[in-house]
Amino acid sequence: MEGVVIYKGKYGATEQYAQWIGSALLLPVVEAGEFVNSELPKYDFVILGSSVYLGKLFMRKWLKKNLPTLLNKKVFLFVVSGTSPDQKAKLDGYLAGSLPREAINRTDIHFLPGRLEIKKLSWFDRFMVKMGARLSKYADVKGQMTTGYDRVNQQNIIDLVKAVTKFQKKDQKRVSVFNAPGRPHVEP
Repeated sequence: MEGVVIYKGKYGATEQYAQWIGSALLLPVVEAGEFVNSELPKYDFVILGSSVYLGKLFMRKWLKKNLPTLLNKKVFLFVVSGTSPDQKAKLDGYLAGSLPREAINRTDIHFLPGRLEIKKLSWFDRFMVKMGARLSKYADVKGQMTTGYDRVNQQNIIDLVKAVTKFQKKDQKRVSVFNAPGRPHVEP
């Protein structure tokens, strides 16, 4: 069973998660812009990683371009953002603004906490963060948006790695039942 990790991020957190996931699952890791799309059909499953930029998935154009192929595969998606996990409506909004409902319903989605390093931001992104901080109703969010934060931690990938491992084992059992010599044909 072949899989691949494909990611697209802006400031490094998504890439870090992709590298950790690839290492944990012994899978190749490729940035979406460097991935050869014609190779996508050869993979049995795909792990996609995207940061959130201006309220949408950063890799949404790549996803839309490859959607017909992805709909025929098992897809895991990790979304990296500064949004707290308890803000489910906001997190779901990132998906709704980037993917059709059909794709969202067929994807195993994991939200991972990100990082904000003010000094590394482009002038435009720094401006947008400052504006967002001014518009925020919450003092703690304002503080984080003006000083930055780093919640990227290897422990955050555990649930995703477990889900992929479970999928791999389930599929291996199905293949071994079908390929066992002398075994009757058993439907999965």
